[in-house]
Amino acid sequence: MHVYLKENNSIKRRAVNYFSYVSLILGALLLFWSFYPVLSFELYSRFFIQENVLSPLPVSDIASSIQEASTVLGTDSKYSNNLRDFTQAHLWFPTQKDAPVQNRFSVKDYYITIPKINISKAHVIVGGEDLSKSLVHYMPRTLPGEYGNVAIFGHSTLPQLYNSKDYKTIFTYLSSLEKGDKIYITVGDLEYEYEVGEMFVVMPDKISVLDQKYDASYVTLITCVPPGTWWKRLVVRAKLTQLP
Repeated sequence: MHVYLKENNSIKRRAVNYFSYVSLILGALLLFWSFYPVLSFELYSRFFIQENVLSPLPVSDIASSIQEASTVLGTDSKYSNNLRDFTQAHLWFPTQKDAPVQNRFSVKDYYITIPKINISKAHVIVGGEDLSKSLVHYMPRTLPGEYGNVAIFGHSTLPQLYNSKDYKTIFTYLSSLEKGDKIYITVGDLEYEYEVGEMFVVMPDKISVLDQKYDASYVTLITCVPPGTWWKRLVVRAKLTQLP
């Protein structure tokens, strides 16, 4: 028995078929465009950035343990934070036991410049909270130029959405920094020069970034990675090399 089917070669039918194929291809390209930064960062971090630190702090020549590490540990599950507003600095370490240290310094803000990633005089609020309006000097205990560690939080996002003037995206290219790159912090009329010494990636519950080691002046820049997610923390540490 033979069955003959009449082929539908109408213009409308062909147009629908072509549109379906084009939509499928565009959808696949859009997915690749969206997820490529996440996948590429994961590969880059595994080969070129220290990762999976299991101790309370990384193996480092410029880091030391602190007794208060348990007060800044993150949650054990990244999925538990999916409804949190990460423009609020205190939520970056959600199981923190103590309230954030209030700003007791006369200096309320200052500016940071990172030429390598085109950041010029970005505003840093000392003891701030809203990361959508500025960078935040979190739980301040020392100021730039003083012995100790200054931890600065900043948002990142997918590179496609990057805007150097938008504080919700300002640290997107933080992972592009390398050892020896310069960071400049301006406090009033004084400018301090820092030099990047190390960079590593950790889970939020594996490290304290508020380590206070008083043998020199350090600045620690923190953002969420991979780009566009909050799963891990990228930590860039720099040491003061030049006083005003």
